[in-house]
Amino acid sequence: MNQKAVTNSTCLIGLKRIGRLDLLPQVFEVVFAPPTVAVEVQSKLTWLTVQSVQNKSVIATLKTQMDGGEAETIALAMELDDVILILDDKKARRVAQQIGLKVIGTVGMLLRAKQQEVIPEISPLLTALLQVDFRISDAIVSSIVT
Repeated sequence: MNQKAVTNSTCLIGLKRIGRLDLLPQVFEVVFAPPTVAVEVQSKLTWLTVQSVQNKSVIATLKTQMDGGEAETIALAMELDDVILILDDKKARRVAQQIGLKVIGTVGMLLRAKQQEVIPEISPLLTALLQVDFRISDAIVSSIVT
């Protein structure tokens, strides 16, 4: 059940810090990111499809509510057909859901990796992310671990 995803930098940076960037291309058939996100990550990822957003006015509108990388990520997801949007910022997630986009966070991506048997368990990865100062709410951690 491979799908396409559009990711913001937060997921990429978190996975990079724990040495598990390999998970995204195993979970999703294609992973897109806007150029701003690719620059933020500071890694050349051969599997990451960097694609510019065509509708710049959507980006400008979204930037009134969030950071530029998140705005571009949402705008790109709007332009692509049938993608999962990987966003961790609460406000950006809310806006994306109001627009009607399918949104998951980094933890949601890890859940997909477990469901697809890419990883045997999630807890060690959550622990590793927390150790590198990746912010995950206590409620999410306890719901996954218990």
